[in-house]
Amino acid sequence: MSQHPQSLAEFRAEIDTIDAKLVELLNQRARLAGEVGRIKTSLARDFHVPSREREVHERVARLNQGPLPAEALRGIFREIMSACLALESPMQVAFLGPLATFTHVAAQQQFGQSAQLAPQKSIPAVFEEVEKGRALYGVVPVENSTEGMVSHTLDMFVESDLKITAEVLLEVSHDLLSRTGRMEDVRKVYSHPQALAQCRHWLEENLPNIPLVDVASTALAAQIVAEDLSAAAIAGCAAAEHYGLKVVRSRIEDQVNNFTRFIVVSRKMADPSGNDKTSILFSVKDEPGILYRMLEPFARRGVNLSKIESRPVKTKAWEYIFFLDMAGHVSDPQVGEAIEELRTYCQFLKILGSYPRAK
Repeated sequence: MSQHPQSLAEFRAEIDTIDAKLVELLNQRARLAGEVGRIKTSLARDFHVPSREREVHERVARLNQGPLPAEALRGIFREIMSACLALESPMQVAFLGPLATFTHVAAQQQFGQSAQLAPQKSIPAVFEEVEKGRALYGVVPVENSTEGMVSHTLDMFVESDLKITAEVLLEVSHDLLSRTGRMEDVRKVYSHPQALAQCRHWLEENLPNIPLVDVASTALAAQIVAEDLSAAAIAGCAAAEHYGLKVVRSRIEDQVNNFTRFIVVSRKMADPSGNDKTSILFSVKDEPGILYRMLEPFARRGVNLSKIESRPVKTKAWEYIFFLDMAGHVSDPQVGEAIEELRTYCQFLKILGSYPRAK
């Protein structure tokens, strides 16, 4: 029995030694990253190079022999690179706020805790921050696996010249939150309309006569409930932690596999990664056979189309704009050729971006 405490102490001492080496190595890496930043500044190079980050993640994944899972190492190195990059130059990222929303979580997942994440009140405000150069990137939601496309985001691309440079897939789990944590205290429920829709059946079964109140975001719902003992919010665990709320019921979404797709926008097109997706928008004249002619250039070249979405043209009745996602980068011959053939049938066509597929 006396050997166990001694063995535990020895293991902890060895861990402490390793931790000290890690701190030394991390600071050594940070100093080298600073030198890289100074070289890039002298050469007028972009300080943030997403392709370099992908190389690091891929190399670390190849080197990993466990027991740490690949995703855990990816998260660790994301934060290491985020902190080192912040030493080169603070990276401004605008996102649809407020703090503790799912978009905030997606921005942290993409850029790490050391990026300067700036919440915005609306999707147009995110686009404006990037267009005017006050932010290098913007993060907005574009699609939910249960409720479909986010129309406000799609509409922004009609006028904006920003490019999609990345996508983030985030599993969305909704909790019912309140100050007391007791179901019997709930007299009304606040949340974003999408979150309420994603929990519709649960609410009907468990809170059938309770008023539901739409607000601008799940985080705003949590903020309101933090001041009201009789109310509950549907939001994520980040909002519960940020606003000091208790979980009444966890994971109340109707669909277990509930994901939201977020996109990262910037003023530049992303370089090919080898596993890309391309998004375009276009409009065509309404005439017989036009739908077939829209899709045929891609089918003939074997380009896989993963989504097609239509939106009405606001200035003309019964005319539509189409959004199309496809596998591949616009620089791939078969993708570029298919898009150019489609252009001959279009009133206008815009390439929204080619970017790495979310993993």
